[in-house]
Amino acid sequence: MTQGKIPRLPTGVDSFRRVRKDGYYYIDKTLMIRDFLDYKNVVTLITRPRRFGKTLNMTTLRDFFDIEQNSRDIFDGLAIMDTEHADQINSRPTLYFTFKSCSGTNVEALKVSIAHVVKEAYYTYAKLLREKLNMDDYAYREFNHILKSFVEMDTFVKDRPKQIDTDSLKRSLLVLIRTLADFYQKPVLLLIDEYDQPLLNAHESGFREQFSKEIYGDFLGDALKGNESLGQSLVTGIQRMAKESIFSKLNNISVYTVVDEIYAPYFGLTEIETQLTLEDNGLSLTDEVKNYYDGYNFGGIEVYNPWSILSYITKKRLDSYWINTSTNLLIRQLILNAKSSFKDDFEELIMDGTVETSANLEASFIELDTPATLWGLLINAGYMTIMEQFGLREYVVRIPNHEVKAEFRSIVELYINITEDQLTPLFSALFNKNMPRFLKLYRKLILNCVSFHDAPSDEENKLAENSFHMLFLGMSMMASGMYRIKSNRETGDGRSDIVMTSLQPTERPHIIIEFKQGENLPKLAQVALDQIFENRYYAELTGKVLCIGIAHSKKRCELIHQEIEVDAYGEIINSL
Repeated sequence: MTQGKIPRLPTGVDSFRRVRKDGYYYIDKTLMIRDFLDYKNVVTLITRPRRFGKTLNMTTLRDFFDIEQNSRDIFDGLAIMDTEHADQINSRPTLYFTFKSCSGTNVEALKVSIAHVVKEAYYTYAKLLREKLNMDDYAYREFNHILKSFVEMDTFVKDRPKQIDTDSLKRSLLVLIRTLADFYQKPVLLLIDEYDQPLLNAHESGFREQFSKEIYGDFLGDALKGNESLGQSLVTGIQRMAKESIFSKLNNISVYTVVDEIYAPYFGLTEIETQLTLEDNGLSLTDEVKNYYDGYNFGGIEVYNPWSILSYITKKRLDSYWINTSTNLLIRQLILNAKSSFKDDFEELIMDGTVETSANLEASFIELDTPATLWGLLINAGYMTIMEQFGLREYVVRIPNHEVKAEFRSIVELYINITEDQLTPLFSALFNKNMPRFLKLYRKLILNCVSFHDAPSDEENKLAENSFHMLFLGMSMMASGMYRIKSNRETGDGRSDIVMTSLQPTERPHIIIEFKQGENLPKLAQVALDQIFENRYYAELTGKVLCIGIAHSKKRCELIHQEIEVDAYGEIINSL
């Protein structure tokens, strides 16, 4: 970066040439080109969350290698030009496609959406080829046939929707690569960005298997496997579709996920890069900024979300920028409809901030409906980060930061059918020890949000007690930034229902809640409160503790509370 005026920020700009030509702020990631050449993988798949720089990196490779460009000016002064690979600039026929905008409500519509992406390359090279050789030559007959299919797709016919011949689309990549390799007498570099978006769209619309087997598997698979005209290929996406015919055909693919050190520094901003970017724009890397946007771990490197950092610099306020632009409806639906074993781990994550779980990062949940692949999807998509690996596919994971935690709060709201607007006054009353108001608001939530028919009968007291326990646990995620929450854990001389340890005990009390179920509500509320004292659930706390016994009978509830003060030895020194 030059001295003087700070370049404008490239928020939303993912073309490398435009970033460099128009003088946008740029963090040099060009050594990824060196690594790509040194590793010599024929087909490379890199999985990363959205908005972590995949497209900018892919266009960087395109602009460096593309034989039809003159790119020395835009790479001047960058790290790759100080390596032995500098002489490979503009040396390869290069194809770049991004499928991140491809969508359709049925197979034909999705085919056309993909065809619109591919046809642009056909149109570009048809013009170039016509200028330099006889396009009627037999060697280019299939290229011309597919080109004709694209022209027919674009030709307006009244009352006829756009359509594309399936066989032409399936062979379009393979034929284009062969044509360019023959024309340039050099193997082709193929770059495919967000390859999995069409599959995710097909899954959400209910035709993934048909689309994958009949079209997409051959479309990509034939181009990537056993194609002597292909030199190297780099493919990016959120996750690997392990069982799909695309990759089941490949034995030459090298996959790099968020756990791999290879390529780790090139996606997202490292802490040093984040600090430099903020300081160059008159801001500092404070603890607040870290809490909001830090927390990702790619191959052992601490990484920040670049979209969020740039948005924060632009707007000068901490907010959830990444989630607002890339929330994945599929992820929400999968969490809400997940198996009970996943939900058990998910609830532990909410309570303790971490969970030990199996996660499969090299397969897709939409292919393998298991908790391990759902955890893998959450990690690959940026909703979880790995703290530690302790087995082949065993990890300690956590929610990366405050920004993503806000998204999980909204998922929990859907899960328990209660909004943050409803929870804010409830917890405000609780933290301020205004128990009459807390009880009034709590009763209102029970009436509005708990189905009478879903509530277990009084003969199933333990199950009923657990249902209200889990409801309150979901609600308490609202307070996760102010409290450390434990549920059904060994505490004192027993197992407490919920213990909320205040992270600012001088401002808010610790809270212990015990639940009971039955008809005699006042008596059972007292029994619940007595149990807290009999089993000394407060033994690990120091300071003021609000103890609450809550009794339910279907939609009716009562509570009794007592505030105490506990010393460093876990003994009561005062009843308040």
